[in-house]
Parts: sequence; C-alpha cells; structure tokens
Amino acid sequence: MKNTFAAIKFWMDKILSIACAVLLTFMTVLVLIQVFSRYILNSPVAFTEELVRYSLIWTGFIGAAYAFSTREHMSLTLIRDKFTGKAHTALLVVIDGLILLMAIFVFTIGGFKLAVSASREFSALLGIPRSLVYSIAPISGVFIVLAQIINIYEDVTGEKVESKEGADK
Repeated sequence: MKNTFAAIKFWMDKILSIACAVLLTFMTVLVLIQVFSRYILNSPVAFTEELVRYSLIWTGFIGAAYAFSTREHMSLTLIRDKFTGKAHTALLVVIDGLILLMAIFVFTIGGFKLAVSASREFSALLGIPRSLVYSIAPISGVFIVLAQIINIYEDVTGEKVESKEGADK
C-alpha cells in the first residue's frame, strides 16, 4: 500500500509542479508581451489580459492541489500543537477528513456542475467556453482527494509516504 501511495504521490507531485511552472512561465511571457505592446508599440494586445487571468485561476487551483500533496499549505497549528499522542492523531485525521469531504463535494462535484453549467457561456475576447476555464476545479479536486487519502494514511499509520521515483516497483 505504501509503495502504491508513493508512486501516486511521485507522479502527482511531478505533474502538478510541472503544470505550475509552465503556467507561471506562460503568464510571465504574456505579461511581457502586454507591457511591450502597450508601452513600446502603443497598441496593446487585448487577448493577453484574459489569458493571464485564466492562467492565474488555473495556477491557483493547481498550486492548491500541490500544497495539499506536499503538506505545505497554510494552516493554523495553535490548537493542533497542544495535543499529543492519540488525541493529536485523531485531530489530524478529522482535519484531513474534513478537507477530503470539501474536496469531494465542493471542488470535484460542485466544480463539475459549475463547468457543465458554464458550457454555453463564452469568454469576451477569446470566445472560448467558460467551462474550459472552470474545468480546473474538478481536476484539482481529484488531485486534492488523492492527496488527502495519502495524508490520512500517513496520519493513521504514522509513516511518511515519500514521493520517490521508482516507487511503483
């Protein structure tokens, strides 16, 4: 079980980190094009602003999934750190379980419904369906669900699942 989780975590972390890097690079290039065309050529390129906005949305959702996978998300540890032993473990499981439920119902199911409902709406400049933009919510929701299952496994067993290449062997 631990090896399977390690393989899932490795590939999930790799996919999410590469996707974030690509999106951040893409946004940087688009902003540079926008600045150059606006201030040097005096003729701004309109579509770059909308693409940057959509890329930022995608980066935020993918970054959130990556943060849950690596356990690097922001959290208030004031109460959690006061507990030790089984109470600490139980609190971690409850917290990760609540995050899992939120990921299932809000991100995955709610995000899917949002994406489907927006399929007939189109962006102003690019003319792409808004469902393409909103589709990142259920995608990141699936990644968060996987990350939280692994996190709960770590909480219960007390073993850290290391993300390593070749873990699927």
